[in-house]
Amino acid sequence: MSKIFSILTAALLFVIPQLAAAYSIGPGDTLHVDVLEDPNLSRQVLVLPDGTINFPGAGTIKVGGATPAAAQNTIADRLAPEFASRPSVYVSVAGLAPESEQTEKPKNIYIMGEIAKPGLVEAEKGVTLLQAIAQAGGFTRFAATKRVELHRVDPNTGRERIYIYNYRNGQGLSGATPLAKGDVIVVPERRLFE
Repeated sequence: MSKIFSILTAALLFVIPQLAAAYSIGPGDTLHVDVLEDPNLSRQVLVLPDGTINFPGAGTIKVGGATPAAAQNTIADRLAPEFASRPSVYVSVAGLAPESEQTEKPKNIYIMGEIAKPGLVEAEKGVTLLQAIAQAGGFTRFAATKRVELHRVDPNTGRERIYIYNYRNGQGLSGATPLAKGDVIVVPERRLFE
C-alpha cells in the first residue's frame, strides 16, 4: 500500500507543475500574488480585458497569455528597484474568468478523419471531447483510437497546440476536457499492426 502511495505522490509531483506551466493567464482571471519580503503587497488582482494587471510599486503589467511562473518573474523584476535585493514573488490562479453569455451560444467544433460523420459539429456550452466524438457518430473501424488529436489555437499567441487523447486507456488528454470554439478533432487512420 505504501508503495502505491509513493508512486501516486511521485506522479502528482510530476503532473501538477506540468499543468501549471501549461496554463495561460487570460482576461477575467483572478491572480493571487504573494510578495514574501512585504506581506502588505500580497493581494488578489483581476486580469483586465487587455491582459494587464495593476500592482502597487510595479504599475501596469502585461500578463495575458503568460504562465503564472512568467508573471511572477515579471512582477519580481518590476518590484526589484523598490527592494535591497530582488523580492520573492509567487503567483497562483485564484479564480478563472467567469463564463459570459457569449459562451452559451453553440460552439463550432470540427471533426475530421476516421469518424462516422466528419465535419462541423455545433456543440453546446460545456461539451467535452468525448461527447463531441459521440455527437459525430463515433469512430469508424479504421480509427486509431490511441492517437486522437485535439488541435487548439491559443487566441493570445495564435500558436496551435496539439493534444493527444488515448480513447482505449484514457492516457494523455482527458476525454472530459471541455472544448473551445474552433477546436479541431483529428482521428487518424490506424496503422497496420495498431
